[in-house]
Formats: sequence, C-alpha cells, structure tokens
Amino acid sequence: MKFRPCIDLHNGKVKQIVGETLDANPQQVVENFVSEHDSAYYAEMFQRDQLTGGHVIMLGGGNEEAALSALRAYPGGLQIGGGIKADNAAFYLEQGASHVIVTSSIFRDGELDWDSLRRIVAEVGKDRLVIDLSCKQRDGQWHVVTNQWRTFSSLVVNEANLRELESYCSEFLIHAVDVEGKRTGILESLVKQLADWVAIPTTYAGGARSMEDLELFRRLSDGKLDITVGSALDIFGGSLSYNKVVDYSASIQ
Repeated sequence: MKFRPCIDLHNGKVKQIVGETLDANPQQVVENFVSEHDSAYYAEMFQRDQLTGGHVIMLGGGNEEAALSALRAYPGGLQIGGGIKADNAAFYLEQGASHVIVTSSIFRDGELDWDSLRRIVAEVGKDRLVIDLSCKQRDGQWHVVTNQWRTFSSLVVNEANLRELESYCSEFLIHAVDVEGKRTGILESLVKQLADWVAIPTTYAGGARSMEDLELFRRLSDGKLDITVGSALDIFGGSLSYNKVVDYSASIQ
C-alpha cells in the first residue's frame, strides 16, 4: 500500500470538488477547496517527497495548460486523465505523463466500447494505460459511471470483469463516487472486495479523512491496494496532515 497524490483541475485551477456535482451548470459544482497555487507547485511538492504514481485529472475543458504544466514539472511522476482518447494519449505521454487514464472515451451509450479500448491500447500500449472504473452502487452492484460520473454504464465492477480488463491495462483507478469529496470515510465493502478481486496495481479514491481511515484501509485491503487522499489533506484545505500521510506511507513500504 502506498499513498498516491492527486491534482484535480477545474477551469484551469487546482481544486477539490464533490465529483457528483460536476454538471454543465457551473453554479451547481460544490467546491471544497480552490488553491492559490498552480499545478506545478503541487507537482514539484510530490516530486520532492518522492511520491510516484499520482494523477492529474482534468475535470472538463480549459485545463490542458495547467495539466501540461504539472507534467513538465514532474516528468515521469504523474499519470493524467480526463478527456484522454486514442488521438491525444500519445501527446500527453510525450509531455511527461507516465501513464494515461481513460474512462468515458472507452464507453458508448452506456456500454464498454471494446474497439475504442483496443485503439488506445494499440496507440500507447497496455503498460502505459490505466483504466478508471469509478463506480456507484446500484441494485447491490458497483456500476461504472462515466461522463463526469453522471451516466451509469452497464459494466459492473466484479472479479470476472476486472480479470478481463487486466489484459488491456497496467493499473486500475477506482473512485468510490458515493463518498468522493465528502470526507465521510472509506467505503469498506468496496475496499474489501477490490482487494479480493484485483491482480494488478489498483488505486482507490474516496472518503478518506484521517490517519485512522488510512490504517483501516490498510487492514481491509491487506496492503494490496493504494489510496488517494484529496480534500481531507491540509494542502487542500482539510485538517489531515499531508506530511503525516507521506511519512505513514513511507513507513509501511
């Protein structure tokens, strides 16, 4: 288990928002934090602290320059997601991303588009591809949600589907959308199931708010999963010490 840092970009600024509120109407977006620092500031911080495997997420348009600034500040140290498709994925790798993260571009009309997935694998290779399977619970199952988490897909996160998708990527990124950005604690049932199911590196994001949550996560996942902490951190306006999280992560490696 290790801590994976994040840089979420919205309208060109580093923010922490409640992901479920992303909508075409900007008045409906709930912002937990808007930083006075630019994306490169955080990228340089993560590089200084030798944190690897973090991600930059572009939440909508207008974030490309900020994303490139972060990638160039920490070449090879960050993954990038948000609007990544087969025709632009290689560009972001050339600009310094270690991996590209895909979700909505490999779905069409609520179904996984295998042709789109194969095209992006052909473009960048499975070793540099991360599949985002951010999900919400419905009818007792974890359904992948796309289009800024507003559209339910038919794809269920379960052992069989994860096994099939593992042959197309090197990692999974899974946001627990029901708790993402809300600082209400991790989704314990999802964490336990993911730890049982996955066989490749997998990062969980959603709800972590304290050192106790991190220790609970480590126990539930038996150290098999990595975790992202966002709005709870003091560097993003929360009360959880970023330095303590970094030190904790280093101590259990």
